[in-house]
Amino acid sequence: MAQVKGRLAVLTGGGDCPGLNAVIRAVVKTALKNGYEIYGIENGFNGLITGTMKLMDYASVSGILPRGGTILGTTNRDNPFHFAVEENGKYVFYDKREEVVKNLRDRNIEALVVIGGGSLNIAAKLAAECDVKVVGVPKTIDNDLQCTERTFGFDTAMAMATEALDRLHTTAESHHRVMALEVMGRYAGWIALHSGIAGGADVILLPEIPYDINSVLRKIEERRKSGKKFSIIVVAEGAKPIGGELSVARVVEGSFEPLRLGGAGEKLVREIENRTGIESRCTVLGYLQRGGSPTAFDRVLSTRYGVAAAEACIRKEYNVMVSLQGDKIVTEPIAKVAAQPRLVPLDSEIIRTGRQMGLCFGD
Repeated sequence: MAQVKGRLAVLTGGGDCPGLNAVIRAVVKTALKNGYEIYGIENGFNGLITGTMKLMDYASVSGILPRGGTILGTTNRDNPFHFAVEENGKYVFYDKREEVVKNLRDRNIEALVVIGGGSLNIAAKLAAECDVKVVGVPKTIDNDLQCTERTFGFDTAMAMATEALDRLHTTAESHHRVMALEVMGRYAGWIALHSGIAGGADVILLPEIPYDINSVLRKIEERRKSGKKFSIIVVAEGAKPIGGELSVARVVEGSFEPLRLGGAGEKLVREIENRTGIESRCTVLGYLQRGGSPTAFDRVLSTRYGVAAAEACIRKEYNVMVSLQGDKIVTEPIAKVAAQPRLVPLDSEIIRTGRQMGLCFGD
């Protein structure tokens, strides 16, 4: 039997995302091929705290490439530095970093691959404060991580939103309605921007550009005067009117991101209908964006990321995130990545493209 060169571990943190299984598969197969054992940590950082993990082999990742979700499970709660425990009907928060370090040390795990978006902040803190060796993989359908041109999962979410817009066009045109599609995008409007252009929207409302309702109404009226009796609007969940507030659906204690946004689209169409008399409807795409099989682009990108993350561990290049830059996979310091979200630049070429096509961005 060949001597084991070392032990690695992999976890998926934060929300689910198309392509997670493709990354897990690539990390595991690359580690095994190079003589390493690898643990799969279950249910995100919860498994790291409780020690719930299992050794993985080739059979563990057989057939999972096209599957959505994650075979390891995930959660957007269970921050080891702020771990929520319900006691007497109230949440009490504990620091569980010692349990994390002990569970890794007890199994002689030398490096941890963290597949995450906002949860990479936790990975960066583990690296900085607990001397845990980490390698990050950029996962988020919002495409809002610094230092990479593309996160995996974004292409699939964008394709799903574009298909929804194609379908909404037919009912909007048939009933002479204003149809709004609310998509995810807390502070960054990448999904709304790309799907809006791909799906032929007339108005795209982004978190980066607070909107003037009068600008939206002028666009709708302009279309009606030209003989177009319907309009299509894409609204990011984080879009808000000038001087207005985010539309918060609820607050979830103990979560990485406690604010749950929702309602921006419904708020918009109510105002449009009240002020114009035009029948207006909103469809919230919600978690449909997160589910299902990843696109071919996301499968390839996820596989490239997984291989690169395992290779970084093997060459002992720690505390970095693998990144897509100029169609090459490189590494960036994970502390740099976790600093601030990557927003849509107001002077970006793709916004300029939309304006040249006559789209309204609400400004």
